[in-house]
Amino acid sequence: MTKPYSNDLRQRVVDAVISGETTRVVAERFEVAISSVVKWHQRYRQTGSVEPFQVGGHRKSVLDPHRDFILDQIEHTSHLTLHGLSTLLTKRGTTVSHNAVWHFLRREGLSFKKNTFRP
Repeated sequence: MTKPYSNDLRQRVVDAVISGETTRVVAERFEVAISSVVKWHQRYRQTGSVEPFQVGGHRKSVLDPHRDFILDQIEHTSHLTLHGLSTLLTKRGTTVSHNAVWHFLRREGLSFKKNTFRP
């Protein structure tokens, strides 16, 4: 994602709209998209500020509370698949895709590679 426009530019755009100029004229004068002018003005009316919302950040996994259960299932079931693990979690009341399970296991440093030497 790209870096947000400066607060100085945002404030000048909003001030121009508040002073009575149309969004199209303001967008052309400041060389920004019409949709940006509209959104910045809406944000100013709702919050009183033109500062952008937070971009990015870390979102906790929905599977973190089930970590012990997942590791226990992997340890005791040798033929467990990602789909099988997501089915077990669904039975416990947590509906997740097999992709979410894969990301969780990858973060934990585990893999589901087939190995003939694996017990």
